[in-house]
Amino acid sequence: MITTLLTAAGTGSRMKQDIPKQFLHVNNKPIIIHTMEVFQNDPNIDAIVVVTLKSWVKVLHAYAKQFNITKLKKIVVGGKTGQASILKGINAIKKISSEDSIVMIHDGNRPLVTSEIIDNAIATYHQYGSAVAAIPTTEAVFMSQDGVHGESVIDRDLLYRTQTPHVYKLSDVIKIHEKAAEKGITKSAATCVLMHELGEKVYFSKGCETNLKITTVNDLLMFKSLLSTKNDSFIH
Repeated sequence: MITTLLTAAGTGSRMKQDIPKQFLHVNNKPIIIHTMEVFQNDPNIDAIVVVTLKSWVKVLHAYAKQFNITKLKKIVVGGKTGQASILKGINAIKKISSEDSIVMIHDGNRPLVTSEIIDNAIATYHQYGSAVAAIPTTEAVFMSQDGVHGESVIDRDLLYRTQTPHVYKLSDVIKIHEKAAEKGITKSAATCVLMHELGEKVYFSKGCETNLKITTVNDLLMFKSLLSTKNDSFIH
């Protein structure tokens, strides 16, 4: 069984809108529903669990019903940090799935994930035991302490930018959060970072530049543009 855990508990402060970014409408549909539909339509995915804001739980239930997201099994109120929110989602999945099942963690505001990305993540998981969607860095990268001037250049050939989905065995994610609690780690930036911090290997699956995370107005504009060209015949 593969359960997708969608994180959608951010307040969207960088978007500077009245409602959280994941609930902004694009083409008459909330961004979170755009994301959920990908997993609803993917035959690999058996269930969906969403972590979101308390004040939006009922609204999300209504949206899921409106757009026929039948794989949605549970909506969970998020925690104070991203790490805490994921743990809440993991605990909810424990109640509907065995610990040897697979969990696919994905950003709810990353709606352009594709079946190819999902397939490759699952294949990488089966080969190595985990998977993190990633893409190589193509830009020149500098290190800077003050954000004003570059102090040193980092070899871009050694750098990868991680995205989601992340794929793990459910029991492995449970254990890593237990270890984090023991060591007092509470604000790890992402599950893959937490895995690395606690000594686990991180294996890369195939990401994509268009698998963007919508956090700013510019990201939103890019999403709208990509949606409008998604079905053009010259794009593969």
